[in-house]
Parts: sequence; C-alpha cells; structure tokens
Amino acid sequence: MNKRNVLKAVAVMTLAAVTGSLQAAERVDFNKEVKPILELNCTKCHGPEQQKGKLRLDSKESALKGGENGNALVPNKPQDSKMYTSVILPADHDDVMPPKKEGLLSKAQTDTIKNWIEQGAEWPQGLNLTVVRKVNFAKDIQPILEFNCVACHREGHAKGLLRLDVKEKAFAGGDSGPAIVPGNKAKSLVYTSTAVSENDEKLMPPKSKGGPLPKENIELLASWIDQGANWPDDIKLTAKKKEEMPGGNEPLTVTEIHKLILSKLEARSEAEMKAYTNNIPGTHVTYAMVPIKGGDYVMGSPAGEKGRGKDEGPQEKIKIAPFWMGQYEVTWNEYELFMFPDFEKATSSPDQNTYTSKTSDAVSRPTKPYVEMSFGMGKDKFPAISMTQHAANKFCEWLSAKTGHYYRLPTEAEWEYACRAGTTTAYSFGDDESQLGDYAWYAKNSDFKYQMVGKKKPNPWGLYDMHGNVAEWCLDQYVPNYDDYLKSLLKDGWVRSSTPYPHSVRGGSWDKEEPSELRSAVRRASNKDWKQQDPQLPKSIWYLTDAQFLGFRVVRPLAVPAPEVLEKVWNNGVEHE
Repeated sequence: MNKRNVLKAVAVMTLAAVTGSLQAAERVDFNKEVKPILELNCTKCHGPEQQKGKLRLDSKESALKGGENGNALVPNKPQDSKMYTSVILPADHDDVMPPKKEGLLSKAQTDTIKNWIEQGAEWPQGLNLTVVRKVNFAKDIQPILEFNCVACHREGHAKGLLRLDVKEKAFAGGDSGPAIVPGNKAKSLVYTSTAVSENDEKLMPPKSKGGPLPKENIELLASWIDQGANWPDDIKLTAKKKEEMPGGNEPLTVTEIHKLILSKLEARSEAEMKAYTNNIPGTHVTYAMVPIKGGDYVMGSPAGEKGRGKDEGPQEKIKIAPFWMGQYEVTWNEYELFMFPDFEKATSSPDQNTYTSKTSDAVSRPTKPYVEMSFGMGKDKFPAISMTQHAANKFCEWLSAKTGHYYRLPTEAEWEYACRAGTTTAYSFGDDESQLGDYAWYAKNSDFKYQMVGKKKPNPWGLYDMHGNVAEWCLDQYVPNYDDYLKSLLKDGWVRSSTPYPHSVRGGSWDKEEPSELRSAVRRASNKDWKQQDPQLPKSIWYLTDAQFLGFRVVRPLAVPAPEVLEKVWNNGVEHE
C-alpha cells in the first residue's frame, strides 16, 4: 500500500472513530423516548394496581429490584435486563413482552431501550410512571374502519386508489397522500378527514354515509396513530354494514337513552324515593323496585366468622349512595322480552311509545340459544339464569331504554350493603344457621333446582332471595386481593373490567350445600368452566351453559351519571374471550 492509500485508510478509520464517538454521545432522553414506551406498554401490568410476576416498572427503585423472573433493569447491561431481553424475543414466544395480542414493540423502540440501558439507564429522581391506555387495533380500530371506511376503500373498489383493508396498502396511501403515518396524525388522512367539520367536503365518511364519526371514535384513531399505529400483520379487514353490528352506533344509542332518562326523572332526592312496581312498556310484565337509603356500613366479614374466605377482608367502612334495588331476581318473564325480540313484539300493545321502542331496538340483543336455557326447571316467575355478565349488562341498558329509568347491575359494595340490610351478622337474619331454610333456597331444600322468586322470607329491607335461589352478577371485575379491591372501590366506586374473567358474583344458590356459602359477605369469581359445554367457536358472549345457578337483579341509582359513564357501565368491552 502506497503512502497516499495509507493516509486515506487512516483518515477513514479516524472518521469512523469520530462518527462512532458522536453517535455514542447522543444520549437517550428518558422523558421523551423511554417514558412513553413504558407507560404505554408496561405499567398497566407492572404498576401499583397490577404487579404481574411481582414486578413493578413504575419507578426506578422497583425496576432495579426486579421480580420473580429476575433482574428487570441492570444499568449498562441490556443483556442482563429482562426489560430488554423480553421485548426482543420472537413474536410467538410465550414470554415476549408485551404479548403479541397487545402489539409488539418496533425495532426502533427496542433499540431505544437497549441504548438507554447501555448508557446507564438514567431515570429522573422521584419520577413515577402512570398507565396510559393503549389502543387495541382489533378491539378499538378494526370496527371503526370496517363499518365506516373499508366499503369504499378495499380490493376491487379503491376510491382515490386508497385501500384500507390490508396494512401495507393502508400505510401506502392513495391519490390524496398517506392514509396512516405512524406517530403523526396530522399527516394521516385516516384521521384528518374524520376530524374536519361536518360540512367540509373532505369529511370521511361523508354525511350521506353516516358521517361524521362519533367524537370517541375520532379520538381513538388519533391516539392509535400517535401510539405508532400498530396493525397486526395477520389482520385483514372486511366491509361491514352498520346494521350488522349489534347495537349499531353505541355512543349515539347511549346518548338517546340518557336524554330519555333525564326527561323522566320523578325523584331527585332521597326523600322522594318510594317503592314502585313498573310495567315494561307495551307488555303486561311487571317488576318491583325497593328504595335503599344511602349510608355507611362495614364491608367484608370479621376474622372469626364461620366459613370466612380470604377474599372477604380486612373489613372496611364504605359509604353508599341511595339507589333502588329489584325486590326479586330478574325472571324469565322479563328476560325473554329482551332475549327474543319477536316475542317482545308479539306481546306488545299497539299503543307502545314509539320513541322508547326505537331507542330500545338499537340495543344489542342476544343471539338465539341452541338449547332451552331454563333446562326444564320452569319459567313463569322463575329466575332467569345462565346469561353472561355482558348479557346482564345489556338487559339493563335495554330496560333503561324501554322505561326511561337508569338501570344497571349492582356493585359488590351495593349488593352486600343491600343484603346485610343494616345488620352486622353472618346473615341478614342473624348468625343462627338453623333459620336459613326460612330465607333461602339451597341444596337442603331446593329439590336440586331453582324455585319461584319471593317464596321465602325477605330480609329487613324487603328484598327476597338474597341468600339463595340463584347467585347474582355484580358490576365489578373480581379482584381476589381485598386491599386492591377496596382501593379501586374507594377511588372509582366500582372495578371496571379489563379481562373476560373473572367477574364478581354474590349470594348463595340452590345448589350450595354449606350454609356458610350463603352468608352476606361471600364472594365468588366467574371462570371459563361456566362455558365448558358450549360447542360454539368462538364461545358465546351471551350464554353460560354450565352456570345454571347464576342470575341477577337490577339496581337504579338515584343519581344519573353522564352518558360516557353509562356507556362504560353497559359495555365491558371484554366479552369476547
């Protein structure tokens, strides 16, 4: 090699070294680059509320401490840090984080985490992370696109040469520019065309096609794009008509029901609350409601109570707002009107309120069951059984639309408050198990099946069958750790569902043998076995073939919350397994 080439080689090596040093000097900004990744993908399952694997990632101290699977964060050593090694696993690996269904991290994101750890994992002192809701493509975005966009932008019918049925085509865009630019909603036509005014000619979908989208949908699109527009490669979209979607436009339906409820308020204070019996409009079917005054009570059972479960304490004083509660469990007479629209129409009178009918018709209704759901135990004045919590929630929405009263499932706290009826004993009638047969149907007196509602003695507040006959759905996600449950209860009033199982169930049932299983404080969690014999794939979101012991009753809170709260109460969003 001549002198010139040697000098050139040295210069190249020097330049490379200098460039490498400059690149190494570019520090990863924790607040701008790492914090958003962790809050969006990690803290939901590894934060103060949930600590999967006993690991928390909401503070530096917790991350350094690690969890059951070892070190989460080892500064300067990404190869020893689960925070990095778990995010670079193959997509189908059982331990990849976040799981594939939640959306894998991009290479840019994993590289950011790696570089940050290599640089010493700087984390501002005292900075605790929060949970940022991650938009799920299949649950949140796919329905928006399939019901509003894909009909005009799909294979064989791509207006403006834009297709939104497959990922690569959607990201490529069409004549008007990029449809989806991950991280930049301002340059994404999918968002900008939905966010213009309803009179703008660029509005998508146009008014003639049902536009504009509800505000909630537009905000979901914006958040999804800002979060990186994760679109699983294996999901291809198909065009769907709005009438095919159960419940149609749910935000609009809920808003209409809310207006109806506010227009029919006849009691605005606790003093005005009275017991009442209502006809379901247009039918001869009735149901009865009992007023429950607000107050304080001690929730849970004392340590010495016979049969006490670990999930019943420690006890805590809880404040309850006033509400009405169904005097009886919901019967087949009521439930089949909701379950079978044709049956409802056949029993309705011609003078039925048209507005109420249209509103209730917009509520999602169950599919036809493939077996007879009373299983031969009786229907007239017998409790309805074997419905999912989703189905019970939708019944409450439907009944609200039919009557103009706000109905929902009781929270666990409300249910126990009503069951106790001012008592502090194991049962609402005291601690004497020998009296249980006077108040409840259970294995020793039920003849191995449920019985007509209201045939036993009521509790002190006039509620029947609280201790037996059928167990009853509550509104909450079941949280086995009582301390964690109480934290959510005291913060939000109930525990919103985040997974299909388990949900909370209260009260004893006709098949229970031990009296202790019918106490006021007994808690129960739903599980997949309650659908074991369901032959459908996927499993039904409406029926529990193996929960013939389970029904529900409704409550009507005195205070009527905003429409967005009603939508959350009536729609879990986790009904699909």
